[in-house]
Amino acid sequence: MKRSTLLLLLCAPTAVFAPTGARSQQFDRTQVPALDKPPVLKLPALERGSLPNGVTLQLVQQHELPLVQVTLVIAGGTKLDASQPGLASFVTRMLTEGAGTRDANALQGELAFLGAQLFASAGTDAFTISLNVPKRTLGEALDLLGDVVLRPTFRSADVRRQRDLRLASILQRRDNANVLAGLAFNQLVFPQGHPYHQPADGDSATTAMLDSAMVRAFYEQTFVPERARFIVVGDVTVPEMRGLLAKRFDAWTRGAPARTMAAVTAKPVTNMAVKVYLVDKPNAAQSVIYLGAPGAERLSADYPALTVMNTILGGSFSSRLMSNLRESKGYTYGITSRFTWAPLAGPFAISSGVRTNVTDSALVEIFKEVNMLRDVPVDGTELERAKAYVALGVPQRLETNAQVAAQLVDLGTFGLPLASIGDFVAKVNQVTAADIQRVARQYLPASTATLVIVGDVARIREGIEALKLGTITMLDAQQVAR
Repeated sequence: MKRSTLLLLLCAPTAVFAPTGARSQQFDRTQVPALDKPPVLKLPALERGSLPNGVTLQLVQQHELPLVQVTLVIAGGTKLDASQPGLASFVTRMLTEGAGTRDANALQGELAFLGAQLFASAGTDAFTISLNVPKRTLGEALDLLGDVVLRPTFRSADVRRQRDLRLASILQRRDNANVLAGLAFNQLVFPQGHPYHQPADGDSATTAMLDSAMVRAFYEQTFVPERARFIVVGDVTVPEMRGLLAKRFDAWTRGAPARTMAAVTAKPVTNMAVKVYLVDKPNAAQSVIYLGAPGAERLSADYPALTVMNTILGGSFSSRLMSNLRESKGYTYGITSRFTWAPLAGPFAISSGVRTNVTDSALVEIFKEVNMLRDVPVDGTELERAKAYVALGVPQRLETNAQVAAQLVDLGTFGLPLASIGDFVAKVNQVTAADIQRVARQYLPASTATLVIVGDVARIREGIEALKLGTITMLDAQQVAR
């Protein structure tokens, strides 16, 4: 009996999991599954209102779960830094280091008790303070949000502590090849005076000057109600939310004159030929590559075609760059291409970390893929898959309250209505192979790229010189990460 039982147990998995002839004939693993048409995109309804002090309110009702996402957006951001790079992001960091009667620990403790999360950040063009909270504790969490936005303490001891932490972080840049490459690339493509030239957290010289008085003065000049708007998504209505917000923010008025937003006069650098810049990192196991040029404006009519084109080149896991350098050649774990979309046109960049001994070979393959997309029209199958990838990815960005709020924040930055999301999907589906080739020729820098490589120069320079890409300039790591 025992031997029979054991035999049955050993045979059982085979009997259960072995595929039957009928099942194995249901699909052919050698064929790519056919794509269905993208479903019709249903956008949520956007309601509008305002607080008594004039601050605008945008609200999307989502009653499936008792959760609320409150996002306060204040126009400004790091472009207000002017001659003090890093100031805007530092001030925003300090908002949650003490507010009202609470220090940072007390603030985070109360948020945790309420089941809430609160974050503050500074983008290039706006400050964002977001609160995610269960409906049952919304009022108490809004009290904390009111303190963070209207009554930050900026204690001298807290400012000194965070300043020292930032200085340490800036020093660590010199040891991070990825950070070095990104910093150098932005400094080369965007000249002094352009908002993208300096990193958001500034440099060691300006950081060392930070004190409580400077932080408070910047805060009072930038956190002003006339530049603010609330975006709320969740289990609430406009009248309900207007009352809750008015109770905490109706007394919000401007004190000091608002900090002016100076016009940007510095223009991105467009090369006449490829320029190569090397940053030495002795004994590095890999080389970090940044290759690109000034990109395109988000409001450009080419935006849908550029999105599809970039998906084909390096914007997806099945892109040409990934398929070539990762899957076929094994040069890298990953490689991407991307456009940075902002009111001021950001860069287009291809970036990757590759093994040191294949640095020159990787560059050959990158330029080959860029030129191929410029010179040879994409075939219909690849084009349709890329369009489906982009179109089917749009609904995924509208699944949670925080994602819906993020889309409204992004659209508001460019002055676009919510309906533009549906318009974008429709335009993506109209992109042709000719469109892809046209924007590739216009925007991909095959012969005018800025190329930054951080790696062991003693081992990679000879191979790079043999490629005859363009003039080679050495950059000092300490100067790049100053």
